[in-house]
Amino acid sequence: MNNGFEILDAAHSDLNVRSEMADAFAEGFSQWLSYFSKDERTIAAAFAHMFVLEEFYIAVKDDKVAAFAACTDGRTKSVKLQKDELRRHLGYIKGTIASIVLKKEFESLDENFPRDTGSVEFVGTSKNFRRQGAAMDLLQYIVAYEPYDEFMINEVADTNTAAMNLYTKAGFVEYDRKPMPAKLSKKSGINNMLSLIYRK
Repeated sequence: MNNGFEILDAAHSDLNVRSEMADAFAEGFSQWLSYFSKDERTIAAAFAHMFVLEEFYIAVKDDKVAAFAACTDGRTKSVKLQKDELRRHLGYIKGTIASIVLKKEFESLDENFPRDTGSVEFVGTSKNFRRQGAAMDLLQYIVAYEPYDEFMINEVADTNTAAMNLYTKAGFVEYDRKPMPAKLSKKSGINNMLSLIYRK
């Protein structure tokens, strides 16, 4: 934690945390959600409700949320999608599809997730603070202060080189990779989904 960011529990901040996290989420994830809307503002509005703030940390500088990440026990949801909110912002049909498809993607829990292990999820950085060390400070704080001996980050696209560079620099190493089905790989350009682990 040497880049000048203050690390806070998202649920106990006086900032407009949910809105700023949603903006950063939209900036980072809009390419994956373009079917639902190509407008980042619409994506931010549609998904702002989903963050379970008690599970998130934020990196703050100049009273702005620079980065965020969840850390759970692997059995607790860090996001919860609400169908009505998605329909309100994305329309009835796309909102319904999002609530079905993304609920499985975002909220699935692994019953066999190892005990005494932290699950690091939904890491995002505001575009105004990229390459300034906000996410690194956040990850270093999490592994230093959360009461786990190991931390896992599951299913990072092998094409997401910025994320992979961050995680490996923070001390995470690959422990598993799942090849993408050929048709999906051809469409997305992703060859493998990688999982990483950090051991104290």
